[in-house]
Amino acid sequence: MPATIETVDFHGQPALALATQAGARAVVSLFGAQVLSWIPAGGEEHLYLSPAAVYDGSTAIRGGIPVCFPQFAGLGKLPKHGILRTRPWIVSDQRSGDDYALVTLRFTETDDTWAIWPQNFVAELTVVVEGERLDVELEVENTGHAPFAFTAALHTYLRVHEVENARLEGLYGHDYRDSADHDRVKRDSGDVLVVEDETDRIYHDVKRPLLLRDRNRHLGINAEGFPDVVVWNPWEERCAALADMPANGFRHMLCVEAAAARQRIELDAGESWVGRQSLVAL
Repeated sequence: MPATIETVDFHGQPALALATQAGARAVVSLFGAQVLSWIPAGGEEHLYLSPAAVYDGSTAIRGGIPVCFPQFAGLGKLPKHGILRTRPWIVSDQRSGDDYALVTLRFTETDDTWAIWPQNFVAELTVVVEGERLDVELEVENTGHAPFAFTAALHTYLRVHEVENARLEGLYGHDYRDSADHDRVKRDSGDVLVVEDETDRIYHDVKRPLLLRDRNRHLGINAEGFPDVVVWNPWEERCAALADMPANGFRHMLCVEAAAARQRIELDAGESWVGRQSLVAL
């Protein structure tokens, strides 16, 4: 059968379920334009979604791929991770072929967002599923009459069997800001990144693809438009303090995020910016 796109109820939130002829699947919530599930063709779930996640619309859903805009983390005066991950988006496009399914969700500023961040903008998130590949693209357009600047990220929670046994390759030689160590700037000197404690790093100017090895699974991770890579795991103590995470949740997730965090992206009136993260099950 050809690829399908269906509207579904996901824990009380409206969502779109994408499925291809080859068996690749994804679920995208209209709340926050958040990818909540991705299963490549012939594979298993690759995104971590907390079993204790909240779906009542009052807070961001813990896991999947939240959209951070126009502020990443607490790097500014706006709410942490910005204003889009806790608001409803609308479907602006959906189409499919024999081997792919695509949806685009759209958010335009509201009186509510203007009160927090007084800018005219349109944000679109496009999700494409095909075979062993997931592409997530964020496009931001400045529809106002003056320039604005922002930081952003696709806050990707990857599911791993056991985080201490996972290996992330491709960050050797890059400088990073270590948020878990008083924001000290360091240089990565290891062939692979192994998570054995709280990890919260922003790697700068990453241009090459990454590879996540997790038991017998290999995942290629590539970004375009996003100059930074954030690697995050809260570890035991901080995980226990998160009400929407199980105590052992940190063991089964690793965030590898495409981000524009170190330097703000500046958009003149009428200009657009695009950033993309691609995940490929190898």
